[in-house]
Amino acid sequence: MSFKGHIGRQKMTISSTMKVRDVVLELPQATRVFEKLKIDYCCGGDKPLGEACATAGVEVANLERMLEEAGRADVQGNGSLDFQKVTLTELIGHILDKHHVYTKEEMARLEPLMVKVIAAHGGNHPELQGIGGLFQQICADLKPHMFKEEQILFPYVVEMESSALQNRPAPFAPFGTVNNPVRMMMMEHDTVGELLRDLRALSSNYTVPPDGCISYQTLYQALEAFEKDLHQHIHLENNILFPRAIELEGSR
Repeated sequence: MSFKGHIGRQKMTISSTMKVRDVVLELPQATRVFEKLKIDYCCGGDKPLGEACATAGVEVANLERMLEEAGRADVQGNGSLDFQKVTLTELIGHILDKHHVYTKEEMARLEPLMVKVIAAHGGNHPELQGIGGLFQQICADLKPHMFKEEQILFPYVVEMESSALQNRPAPFAPFGTVNNPVRMMMMEHDTVGELLRDLRALSSNYTVPPDGCISYQTLYQALEAFEKDLHQHIHLENNILFPRAIELEGSR
C-alpha cells in the first residue's frame, strides 16, 4: 500500500511496512482514524501498519482511503504545535498543561461518579464492579507514574536541553542514563494500555444499556474521552519526547 497524502504543503508516502507511530508522526490527524478503527498508535506504535490492520480486522484499502481523507481534512488536531520541531521544554509544558492536568481532574471527578453508578446499577449490571476495579487500578498506576515524570524525568530533560543550548556540561543523572527512567515509564504505559483495553472490552465499547441513567451515560462518555486523551498523551511521550530525549543525551 502506498499513497501520497497532503497536509498543507507537506507530502507523505505510506506503506504497509512502515510503523504505525511513523504514520502519526507524519500525519497527526491519523490519530482520529486509528481511534475509530481501534488501532493502537501509542503503546503499539512499533507495529508495521499492515500487521496492525490485520489485528484490527481492517482492510488496508479502507485505511488508505480514510488516511487520505484525514490528510485533506481541514482539522486542527493538536493546534499549531509541530511536536517534532518544538523544544523538549515546550513539549513537556504541553504534556503537563494539557494532559497531566486533564488526567488528574478527570480521575478526581470520575472516581465518585463511578461509585454512584455502581451503587445504582451494579445489581443489574455486575460488570460495573469489574469496570470500577479496572478504573481504580488505572488511577493507582497513573498517580505515582505522573509524579515520577513531573519530579524526576521531566525536570532532568528540561535541564539537559538547557545545558546543551548554553554549551554547559550535561546535568548529573542520578539514574545513570535517561534510558533507565524512560524504559520504566514505557513499561508503565504498557500496563495502563492493557487496562484501558480491558476496560473497553468489559464495557462493550462503552455501550450504555437501555436502563442506563444520565449518570451512567456521563460516566461512559467520560471514560471514552479519558481513554482517547491517554492515547494521545502516551503517544507524545513514547514516540516523540522519549526518543528525542535519548537522542539529545547521546549527542552530548
